[in-house]
Amino acid sequence: MSSKPTASVFDLNGVPKFSQALPLALQHVVAMIVGCVTPAIIISGVAQISESDKILLIQASLVVAAIATLLQLFPIKIGNFKLGSALPVIMGVSFAYVPSMQAIAETYGIPGILGAQIVGGVVAILVGCMIFKIRKFFPPLITGTVVFSIGLSLYPTAINYMAGGTSSPTYGSWQNWLVAIITLAAVTILNHCTKGFLKLASILIGMAIGYVVSIFFHMVDFSSIGTAGLVQFPQVLHFGIVFEPSACIALGLLFAINSVQAIGDFTATTTGAMGREPETKELQGAIVCYGISNMLGALLGCLPTATYSQNVGIVTTTKVINRMILGLAALIILAAGLLPKFSALLTTIPQCVLGGATVSVFASIAMTGIKLVMTEEMNFRNTSIVGLAVALGMGISQASASLATFPSWVTMIFGKSPVVIATVVAIFLNLTLPKAAAAEKKRT
Repeated sequence: MSSKPTASVFDLNGVPKFSQALPLALQHVVAMIVGCVTPAIIISGVAQISESDKILLIQASLVVAAIATLLQLFPIKIGNFKLGSALPVIMGVSFAYVPSMQAIAETYGIPGILGAQIVGGVVAILVGCMIFKIRKFFPPLITGTVVFSIGLSLYPTAINYMAGGTSSPTYGSWQNWLVAIITLAAVTILNHCTKGFLKLASILIGMAIGYVVSIFFHMVDFSSIGTAGLVQFPQVLHFGIVFEPSACIALGLLFAINSVQAIGDFTATTTGAMGREPETKELQGAIVCYGISNMLGALLGCLPTATYSQNVGIVTTTKVINRMILGLAALIILAAGLLPKFSALLTTIPQCVLGGATVSVFASIAMTGIKLVMTEEMNFRNTSIVGLAVALGMGISQASASLATFPSWVTMIFGKSPVVIATVVAIFLNLTLPKAAAAEKKRT
């Protein structure tokens, strides 16, 4: 083994030196871990589950993220088909599903989300098999509009968290706002005034600063850490599964969109770090794997996962594409997920700290949507599509009582989250409105 030459960190395959691999792997862990567990914390609050179930939900998020990442990095060969992409990506629980999951959790709880997630996984597999036929329905104008709507719809969640959480007796207190603003200030300063590791870990460090400050305000309760076990595996079907048609439709549509959106992340990875476009078989293997890993995740009690753009950014910036390094990151995430005391520690983070840290994340999601939209010409037709889709999506979700006379399933699909309406309206208008050139010709 010692005489065998080690691979470069800039090679896709091979084993680099551990001393080189470990810090680069930790870089990926730091970049994704807060984003991976935060959706579980948010949804557990909406679903009002017990502290022990909250710990299990966080554990499952980390364990399934690790498994999904390993499947993408090291595909399983099935005949001529590879389940996975063999590309350097990191998977994790996605904020893109949070608005719809919040709506589902209010009515059907965690089982309703997990049932819809299984259906979504099937949708992703179908999209993977027909990706190049379906892709034309989701140009950057459409995906950008959807991502922008997701970011906008998450703002109230962040603000309520900054105020301490709507269920808290101290909601809106100056202490909550002070801690939230200190956390936000720390994240913002680190993001804009530092480089390297400090910039990369800005959210994690900002949360640590806010956490320390919150201790002085007696906001942290460590009792859950003492009662948590040392090692624990995710429990199969612990939360149960419920297939509610309206929830399945809402999440299924999002899975289709995110399957197409994943092409952007894989393309950014290969073009930015490997100097080539992704191959058809890589994309198909990646998206089918995305669907299957989400179905598996639902059985283990994990919320929907997706590719992590922040880790794509690390790969394209550093050009470090070695799969063993990202595999080591996945193993670290897996180990963290098997330790209930670590998950219990994460449950002690005050909501005001989470709000202060994630409001910048939600802002970046919205701005990512705007950037995608702006890659296309902002003529009258395209601005109408974006404006009407967002207006109807946000407007109806904020005035969901306007759908009171409709059946309950209509309110669940279209009234609880702006994402579904924004998506449907954007796709419909893009298919039906005349193209700019045709419209000009018609007027002349």
